[in-house]
Amino acid sequence: MNQDPHIAMMSRRSLLKTASSGFGYLAFAGLSTWAAEKEAGPLRPKPTHFPARAKRVIFLCMEGGPSHVDTFDYKPKLSSDDGQTFGKGRAAGAKLLGSPWEFRQHGESGLWISELFPEVARCADDLCIVNSMQTDLPNHPQAFQQMHTGIFQFPRPSMGSWLQYGLGTENENLPGFVTICPPVNNGGSANYGSSFLPAIYQGTRIGYSGMPVADAVVSNLKNPKRRGADQRRQLDLVQALNRETVERDQVNPAIDGVIESYELAFRMQGELPDLMNLEHESEATRKRYGIGETATDDFGRQCLLARRFAEAGVRFVEICHGGWDQHFNLKQAHARNSLAIDRPIAGLLTDLKARGLLEDTLVVWGGEFGRTPYAQRNDGRDHNHKGYSIWMAGGGVRGGLAYGKTDEYGYEAVEGAVHVHDWHATILHLLGLDHEKLTYRYAGREMRLTDVKGKVVQGVIA
Repeated sequence: MNQDPHIAMMSRRSLLKTASSGFGYLAFAGLSTWAAEKEAGPLRPKPTHFPARAKRVIFLCMEGGPSHVDTFDYKPKLSSDDGQTFGKGRAAGAKLLGSPWEFRQHGESGLWISELFPEVARCADDLCIVNSMQTDLPNHPQAFQQMHTGIFQFPRPSMGSWLQYGLGTENENLPGFVTICPPVNNGGSANYGSSFLPAIYQGTRIGYSGMPVADAVVSNLKNPKRRGADQRRQLDLVQALNRETVERDQVNPAIDGVIESYELAFRMQGELPDLMNLEHESEATRKRYGIGETATDDFGRQCLLARRFAEAGVRFVEICHGGWDQHFNLKQAHARNSLAIDRPIAGLLTDLKARGLLEDTLVVWGGEFGRTPYAQRNDGRDHNHKGYSIWMAGGGVRGGLAYGKTDEYGYEAVEGAVHVHDWHATILHLLGLDHEKLTYRYAGREMRLTDVKGKVVQGVIA
């Protein structure tokens, strides 16, 4: 075999020196890439696994479990058999309770929607109603946490944190994940926490449940003693001390999170207060959301804030409306709740569509489970995790579609069942993320939002 004379003349020592330089170069290249990524920050925009249909999510979270058979899952036989004995499972012997509200078909699609939502019904052709949702347990804390994190047995990152981790942010001056007036119970901060993901991916809370959103603020956003350049110099000193700690300890995720959060908070000062000022909106827009009217003002403000955040580049915005747990007083409480949210939600959908944002904004409505078709205390319904309804709009879903079915009374899903894991997988898919590839190594295994389950519901995708 012929040998290259240059190689033949190369001594073993020269070869090793050259090879070691190559290894050094590779190491340097790797460090340079790592440094560049660190400089760009963990919130930098990231490529999707495949072309996305949606860029952002607005989650309209209904805490307490709205009754699907009184809102979006029309069951005429339940009404015709009102008062008869229900014969399934532990509820055998209970009396069926027909819905006190009429259902009508709406839009060109003819979707059946209860008279509880006359304004949302005007948007019927944009809605994809999933009437076959399922979750694991009919208890509020577990089901609410599973809806947000995919699992309730252990602390896990919330859906918004996973999206921010997978996609980064569209606006470096704002958090990528905002939760407005979240509940303090049923998991509390775990529902918007980042768990084992880096702390920068956790949600930014604005207010809490029970507080008027007009009074809600981001804590510690302003420095009352220092402004502008003085504040920047003070922060630079603090950050230098933090970085010294990181260099000394080598790996300290907690300090990294503090450094990143301080920088984000500094940048937020210049943009967030103005973004939350709804006085910039026209009177016509405020009226569209029901702002200024007693029944709709608070949720209307949340919906308008959600639109403003989404328009400004926030990836995941969650707003919450509680009080849907009607074991009794169903007629009065569900009527009150629907009145509070109907006009604001219709205003949000209409506004997003008019601004060209609905096409790539996925709007999701739903609670942690539904309610039973049988009565509780004559004017209430118990928890039901075997079959219930959520709906989605925009962001690549098929509008004017009723997907899946529950049985004739609405007790359990019998066609096209969609588990919470499937729902999460589908949301990630619409955002261009493969739920099996969006992973983070922790405790010796690759973790993901859908755990080891979940399938994309192709039937709801346009």
